[in-house]
Amino acid sequence: MRLTKLVNDPAAIVPEMLEGYAAAYRDIISYEDGLIVRAEPKAHGKVGLVIGNGSGHEPAMVGLVGPGLFDVNVPGPIFTAPGPAKLLAGMTAANRGAGVLVCVSNHAGDVLNAEMAFEDAEDEGVTDIEMVILYDDIASAPKEQMEDRRGSAGLFFVWKMVGALAESGESLAACKAMAEKVRDNTRTLSATLSSCAHPVTREPLAEMADGEMIIGVGVHGESGRGATPVTSADAAVDTMMEQLLDDLPHGAGDEVCVLVNNAGSLTTMELAILYRRVDQILANREIGVHRAWLGAYATTQDSAGFAISLCRVDSEMKSLYDAPAVGAGVHFVGGGSQ
Repeated sequence: MRLTKLVNDPAAIVPEMLEGYAAAYRDIISYEDGLIVRAEPKAHGKVGLVIGNGSGHEPAMVGLVGPGLFDVNVPGPIFTAPGPAKLLAGMTAANRGAGVLVCVSNHAGDVLNAEMAFEDAEDEGVTDIEMVILYDDIASAPKEQMEDRRGSAGLFFVWKMVGALAESGESLAACKAMAEKVRDNTRTLSATLSSCAHPVTREPLAEMADGEMIIGVGVHGESGRGATPVTSADAAVDTMMEQLLDDLPHGAGDEVCVLVNNAGSLTTMELAILYRRVDQILANREIGVHRAWLGAYATTQDSAGFAISLCRVDSEMKSLYDAPAVGAGVHFVGGGSQ
């Protein structure tokens, strides 16, 4: 676990990070009044998309703002949701005259602050906004309590597909319905070999024994389904895929999009070996892979972990996933990701 971080004043980590990130990708995003916004706003008459989240998970969500993606990211303190006033400012900034959809990853602070922001919006006469609460982590609640599940890396599929739909000019109601459709067809399970240190306090998020893996860990180091010895990449994937495919059964001929997310410090070598086994298991079950994406999307600083996310897709969802999109953290060009 790396305790020393290359930072300046610990109290200035978030604004300095946002300033530097926006400066590096100034053709795509800008940092304005505490918000990450598109450098070139979406055309008037299209639905605006907003998300608020705690910092510390980069490139989520600062890297998911841009054409075909979010209009505004409302960044909060490290691992802490932004407050209602800041969220309301984000809603206002995203409004292009066709309504605003606020996407909320299902964590207590995110939901509470979003609900308070909505109340404030109503008091100020701001209308034509909708909120959708999103979740995908199968380790956080049983199938019978789906709405209690937390959001994790698989929400990547919602951002991409709903971003494309909003960019096409579809209505606010259609965008919200698509967010729910993608959410309901997505499942994620995460695992970690080691935790990280909080960049401000330098305290570890969790203590783990060397040679063990925790399956079912959350994006803030929340406890999972217990520690297990690390035997091999294939063994880890076998265990996780069995749980994922049991939670949302797939039939022969189904197609999925796959994400193998790097929680921070895994190598591309490791991600590719993990994906190799995912691909084999899906092929054995005659489940097609429409597209796969490997890399760091939703991180927990430098945690040595990963998530496997599967999204069952139909023709409409595939078309939206393939649509061009440009963010600082991911580019979709000509149907593929870079």
